[in-house]
Formats: sequence, structure tokens, C-alpha cells
Amino acid sequence: MKHRIYSQIYRLRDELGTTGLAAIVLFIAAGAFMTFVLQPMKAHNRVLEAQAGISRDLATVSGVNAAEKVESVYEYLEKPEATTDWLAKLYAIGKATGVELQSANYKTQNAGGRLQRYEIVLPLTGSYAQMRDFLKRSLAEIPVLSLDQIVLKRENRREGQVQAELRLTLHMVKP
Repeated sequence: MKHRIYSQIYRLRDELGTTGLAAIVLFIAAGAFMTFVLQPMKAHNRVLEAQAGISRDLATVSGVNAAEKVESVYEYLEKPEATTDWLAKLYAIGKATGVELQSANYKTQNAGGRLQRYEIVLPLTGSYAQMRDFLKRSLAEIPVLSLDQIVLKRENRREGQVQAELRLTLHMVKP
């Protein structure tokens, strides 16, 4: 019996050749991959989609409407500090982190509604680590500040100083 099975396998190998046997092995591997990898992933994906659908439905049913969400943003952005206070704090952070602040350009933009944007273009010079520290501290200590754009420039690779131009925005609620 065993001898007969081996002889059939050898005969099949001779008839199919190496390419045919490789194709059969690939078909078996593809079936195993589909059974043991793809099917469990599909089942997990269905579970995740069902959970996302439930949370989406709960958000609409919970009664939190868009006006309440917008009002909470206004409450967050409404701070007692004036624009000059925030600018002084930004300057103090620059001094503390060691970056060289140069003259900045300021422009007020009405964003519509109750918001007012105060756009700041701030050129500065310092090391990369100093600039990272400046940005990290500024964004953490000034909650109404956002970083819109940063442009970094260095004259040559060996120079430790980096020149940057930051575009920052103070988001203020109109008084």
C-alpha cells in the first residue's frame, strides 16, 4: 500500500514536472493563507465596522448637537488675556529657550462669527533643538495658539544655527 502511494507520487511528479508541482504547492499555500489569515481578518473587520456603526449611532442619539459643540470651542478659546499678553508670553518663551526672535509681522483677520484670528509671521534663529523646545512650550503654554506653517533653512550642513519662519495664529473670541 505504502509502495503504491509512493509510486503514484513519483509518477505524478514525472508527468507534471517541477513547474506543475510548484503550482500545486502554491495553490495549497494560497488556500492555507486564505483560511488561516484572510478569513479571521475579515471577521475582525466586520466586528470593527459594527462597533464603529454603534458609536456613530450613539453620537447622533446622545443629543449633543453642533451648536453645543461650537459653544464649547468658544468657551475653550475665551481667555481673559489680551493679545499683547500672549505676545509677551511668546517673547518670554523665546528668551527662555534661547532662540533669537527677530521682528515679527502681525495681522488681524476676522474669521466670521465670534472668532478673531491674529496671524503672526515670526522669523527666528537658533538650533534645531531650541526651536523644537520653543514650539513645544509655546503650543503648551498658549492654548489659543496654533502653528500654521514652518519653513526651516540652514546655510550649510555644518552650521548649527537654523533660520526659521513660523506662521502662528492666535485664535481669540471677540469681546
